[in-house]
Amino acid sequence: MVAEPYTADDPETRLALFDFAFENAPIGIALVDLGGRIIRGNTAFAKLLALPLEKVLGTHFRDFTHPDDIEADLILFQQVLQGRRDGYTIEKRYLRPFGEIVHVLIHVAAMRDAGGKVVRFISQIEDITRHKAHERQLAERAAQLELALEAVRGGFWQMDILTGKFETSDRLAQFIGGPTAARLDLERYVNRVNVNDGAQADLTPLIAGELDQNVAEYRLDTVHGERWMRCDRRLLRDNDGRPVNIVGMAIDFTEERRRIEMLEETARTDVLTGLLNRRGLSMEFAALKSVDGFAVLALDLDGFKEVNDAHGHAMGDVVLQTTAARLTSAVRESDLVARTGGR
Repeated sequence: MVAEPYTADDPETRLALFDFAFENAPIGIALVDLGGRIIRGNTAFAKLLALPLEKVLGTHFRDFTHPDDIEADLILFQQVLQGRRDGYTIEKRYLRPFGEIVHVLIHVAAMRDAGGKVVRFISQIEDITRHKAHERQLAERAAQLELALEAVRGGFWQMDILTGKFETSDRLAQFIGGPTAARLDLERYVNRVNVNDGAQADLTPLIAGELDQNVAEYRLDTVHGERWMRCDRRLLRDNDGRPVNIVGMAIDFTEERRRIEMLEETARTDVLTGLLNRRGLSMEFAALKSVDGFAVLALDLDGFKEVNDAHGHAMGDVVLQTTAARLTSAVRESDLVARTGGR
């Protein structure tokens, strides 16, 4: 005699399959009665609560729910009982013994009899504590980044190479166009770049994948006037190494550049007279071009020491400045005037 095999339609088979799935599920599963009390739970559910399963059975879900999360859960629970919904999903916190908190995501569904009446609830509970910790870390980093950006003038932009879409961040758009400015696309952003700096702002080497990152310096027309921007641009590639995205951080460094220019100018000019110093003369003379050669005239101020001795260095400075002004006015713009000596 050969016994007939069980089928999925057989009530005993269905019950056995349910019991197996219930007990061996990797997430917590609990059956809850209409009063909100646990009538059955699996091992994973007990582990979430850090309690023996026998101590969980018969307890109300409010007994291990964080006080601040109970009201929202109860409201949704009652709405299912009232027939206003079939189930719900909610994030909340479980309280373990000794106050340890576990963040969970719960999916609750109503179980109904043949007449459609709710007879109990089944809950699936996922531990999302690690996920919430990552969320907090990301939020903290975003807040730190926001604070850091408040200390600089500028902002981000990004470009999708595959679609050609370019967009500035709100902060960069507002830096360029004012508090109510909308984000800029590539055309409107490029139109703000000084025409003489187009080569520096060009993204072609990055788009082509020839470079993975570079730094460009260019002038940008903004609501604050024309500003020098330093832009750190980085190429992002897909798993096959193909260029897919470019991100850029543009920061206003106008004051820094002016200080550098001032230092460079100071290094090649005489502070008192504004004429070229010895270094500046060497640099400028080396750049001169003429097929006829050059004439060099060297002047010395006779008796200058006596002026300092008799009238003081302040008056000597006036003599030097006046002499420099007269010499400059007597030569062509292409000629060089330098002070190579000094006291």
